[in-house]
Amino acid sequence: MVLPSAHDLNAARTEAAPNPAAADPITFDGLRAKARTLAANPYRPPPEDLPPALAGLSYDGYRAITFRPGASPRLGRHFSAQLFHRGFLQRKRVDLFLQPRQGPARPIAYAPDLFDLGSDLTGQAFAPDLGFAGFRLHYAFDAGAPANQEEFLVFLGASYFRLRGFGQEYGLSARGAAIRTGGPGAEEFPDFTAFWICEPAEDARTIEILALLESPSLTGAYRFAVTPGDPSVMAVQASLHPRVALDRLGLAPLTSMFLHGANGPGARGAEPFDDFRPQVHDSDGLAVVTRGERLWRPLTNGRSQPQISAFGTDPLEGFGLLQRERDFPAYLDVQARHEARPGLWVTPEEGFGRGAVQLFEIPSREEYMDNIVAAFVPAAPVPAEAERALRYSLTTVDAEPVATVPGTLARVVSTRVGSAERLRPTTPPSPGRRLYVVDFEGPGLPADRSARLSADVSASAGTMVDPVVEFVPQTGGWRLYVEWRPPASPPAGDVILRARLSRDGTVLTETWDSPA
Repeated sequence: MVLPSAHDLNAARTEAAPNPAAADPITFDGLRAKARTLAANPYRPPPEDLPPALAGLSYDGYRAITFRPGASPRLGRHFSAQLFHRGFLQRKRVDLFLQPRQGPARPIAYAPDLFDLGSDLTGQAFAPDLGFAGFRLHYAFDAGAPANQEEFLVFLGASYFRLRGFGQEYGLSARGAAIRTGGPGAEEFPDFTAFWICEPAEDARTIEILALLESPSLTGAYRFAVTPGDPSVMAVQASLHPRVALDRLGLAPLTSMFLHGANGPGARGAEPFDDFRPQVHDSDGLAVVTRGERLWRPLTNGRSQPQISAFGTDPLEGFGLLQRERDFPAYLDVQARHEARPGLWVTPEEGFGRGAVQLFEIPSREEYMDNIVAAFVPAAPVPAEAERALRYSLTTVDAEPVATVPGTLARVVSTRVGSAERLRPTTPPSPGRRLYVVDFEGPGLPADRSARLSADVSASAGTMVDPVVEFVPQTGGWRLYVEWRPPASPPAGDVILRARLSRDGTVLTETWDSPA
């Protein structure tokens, strides 16, 4: 099948949807000026009025709407695009444009013949100004087969987008910005209201997308330069313009799902999951790198209330939500393939400064719910009418170690928790005693079981008792056993436990950081 070029598709649709605002070539500087102007004026939400037939669609009815591959605009030799129909929960209209290599951008006009509308919409027709809900890009990972293109990037819903590398499945999402996640005040979800997909050179392996972000509190201009592969890398440039002062603005936010894992639900007194699968999650931990330290926080579910944790960074070298467990037997889910879900690593370049990576964990019993958010939050409030320029990169992470995650420290690969009475019984038994078993693997750890490693352990409340470190010949890694004994009067919030391994005073591992 021969795909239409970006020029051909645009030429066919332009008259159907004129847009004077798109008459000039779009540039990031021009988009930044537009965002600045919008921020100085009252917020106008994107249209979300829908014909009754689309507003009343069921989940299955919406899923039955499919874009016709033959209508996909070709973007150079290696890329193509597909569009999402509005309907069901995808109510807001997103303006889409194609920017040729020369000349002005042209709007992509809606037409029913771009889609197979499914049986629920048989005989329906919708106006050309209906617009779209979002789009996705496809790429030929095999240079020798440019016609064999796979989806690798999708923008759909608010400011959410997903990126994957070769051989990976979609998992966690990134966002343009997070506003007041976890409070105080109601969380706000900005929208990407317009996109300009820039036509690449014929043999280019990188594609550029420009986007406009809007919300009651913020506007922003974004440039995404995406190079798919193994890994896929997205260079992000943004210009943010707050309409109001923002006490909690999340930069480079990541959103994921953690239901249960090797450490169980994770929280004290949490109800176990009645699930044939040993683990269910898109990410199993947060890694944060600052000067001289890499920290690993296993994700937690099962608390009675949402929880915010903050990890101070000065400076921040990077952070990411990762999926370290990469083996199928750990999940046993043939369809979901959680072992193939990517991690995403954020490498800051400009505009982050002093602040903290904040982790927001929402109790959840539902697999479809994204209940994990991680973002960098500046230490000082972001003032109104003050531009904040950002540059950072997002990189998909598969099995570690990888160069993307900085440092040569060995990493935490699992956390398991159980009763300490099993190995160290007392009379009478004490149900509050908990044994933590943490496995470390990676570069820098000795392969000699006779090596003497020590554990640096601490607890924000209670006592860490009798840490023992041993070599694990089955994996070539090292294991820490340590008992935590709670205080007589447990604190209201989390107790934070920390541990790392060292040898002769030299730190060998990242810091394990876990709520008790």
